[in-house]
Order: sequence, then structure tokens, then C-alpha cells
Amino acid sequence: MKGRAVKDLRVSSRTRIGDLVKQMESCGGFNAQLLARGVEILREMLSDRECLKMLSFPACLMATGTRGVVRDFVKEGFFDLVITTCGTLDHDLARSYGEYYHGSFHVDDAELRKRGISRLGNVFVPDSSYGLLIEEKMQEFLEELYRSGRRELSTYELCWELGKWIRKGDSFLYWCYRRKIPVIVPGVTDGAVGYQLWSFCRDHDLRVDPLKDESLLSERIWSSKRTGALIVGGGISKHHLIWWAQFGGGLSYAVYLTTAHEYDGSLSGARTHEAISWGKIGRKAKHVTVEGDATLCLPLILGALKGG
Repeated sequence: MKGRAVKDLRVSSRTRIGDLVKQMESCGGFNAQLLARGVEILREMLSDRECLKMLSFPACLMATGTRGVVRDFVKEGFFDLVITTCGTLDHDLARSYGEYYHGSFHVDDAELRKRGISRLGNVFVPDSSYGLLIEEKMQEFLEELYRSGRRELSTYELCWELGKWIRKGDSFLYWCYRRKIPVIVPGVTDGAVGYQLWSFCRDHDLRVDPLKDESLLSERIWSSKRTGALIVGGGISKHHLIWWAQFGGGLSYAVYLTTAHEYDGSLSGARTHEAISWGKIGRKAKHVTVEGDATLCLPLILGALKGG
């Protein structure tokens, strides 16, 4: 049998991230090779000036240090549009003013609740850094927004206003505001920020209109010659992106990064080839599914794309 030979990785103290990922193309090593392919697809997508470049990810990443990687994706201008969940707003706001802490997967969760600590995987989130803090900051933010005369916003406009208000360089939302990258949150009430919105709107004539987000998506999709995406995890953010992509003929570039299984038919575990059957990824698209932990893979992807 003839074909490409498997090559050994060669790593030294002088090996750059980009060089390491490039080597993975030839190492023939399971997901390492797929990760390298994903970077290759994303690099081609980023060089395509006629492509609408999109990113979707779940909120849990914002509770970890990977928040900095996601922030830098938008800070560097790699993406034109982001779709995520309400928890992204929660954690970005909370960590802009409070601290989360290293924890463990193996603890007594009932004891944590007694101590006023919520566990997100192996990250400990004190009530004082989350619910109580978000309530205080959101009510302050919404009061200022209301006094400015705003009465109706899309979720992306809300995210820009919140990022502008946070005004901190480590904030994901701040850089989305600075770069004017829309952050669309189709499930905006599903989180602490959403709850505070609901609470405030009960006695104020302020409204968030998600249909304005759909109008923006329609305008961006229909006016783009091609679309491409890095889709991390699954859920509503993944589906909302690929749902809209079908109206533009499906994604021309698609990289999925997931740890979910395919056997149960869930969207989170669905591979790129399944989306082709729905027209959400084009039949001639360049696509790959990488099975891996985003906290490990995303820093490698960012480093490779930045040429590190």
C-alpha cells in the first residue's frame, strides 16, 4: 500500500505553535491531523474577503481562562459575527468585576451550596462574584441605559451597550463593541443577565427585540457571497448559526470543535456531514469535525492563525 507516510512530531523549546500545528498535518495522529486540517480551513476562510466569517460557542468557556482566547479572536478581527448564549454575557460581566476560582470535579456539591459556591466543572463561582454581582451591575447598567433614552434594542445592540459600559480590556463584550462585531444571543433570557432584564422591564418600558437580530442575520447572509464558521460545542448557538447559513446556500467553510457523541442524534454531537444533508453546509464545502476539549484546542488554533 502506498500513500503519505506517517511522520513523527519533532518538538523542542524553540518550536512555535504554528509550526507544531503544521507538523500535525503529517503525523497521522487521530485528532491531531484533524485539528491541523481545521486550522488550514480557517486560514483559507480568513483570507476569503467575500466570506462572512462567524463564530459560535457555549458560555462555559467564558468561566475559564479560554475567555481570553475567545476575546482575542474578536480583538484580532478574525470574525464578523458571533452567536452565543446568555451565559456568555453573565460570565464576561461577572469576571470583569469579580473573581472565579480553581476548584475540582470531585467535591461535595451540597457542601459547596452551604458555602455559597456554585460549581461549573472544576471552576468555583462564589455567589458574591456571580448572582449578587450581576444583579448590582445590571441594574446600574440598565438604569443608565434607560436614562439615555433607549427603549428598544436587539440583543447585539444590548451586547454593544454592555461592552461599552464595562469598558475593560479583558472583556469579550468590550472588544465586540470596539470592533462593532454583532453578538447575537437567541436565548437572551436564559441566564442571570436575562433575568435582570426581565426584572427591570417589568416596571420600565424597555424592550429587547430578538427579531431585529434576525433581520441583521438575514441582511448579512443574503449579502454575502460565501459564509464560513468556527463552531465550538453545540446547543442553540450552533443551531442558530447553521440554520441561517442554509439560506445562503450553506457554509462554504466549517470547522466543528466538540466533545459530544453522535450516537444519540443530538445537535451538539452532529458532525459536519450531517449538516450537508440539511443544506446547512454546502455540498462542496471545506469542512472538518475535530473531537477535542476547546480549552486545549482553541489556544492552539488561535496561536496557529496568528502565526505563532
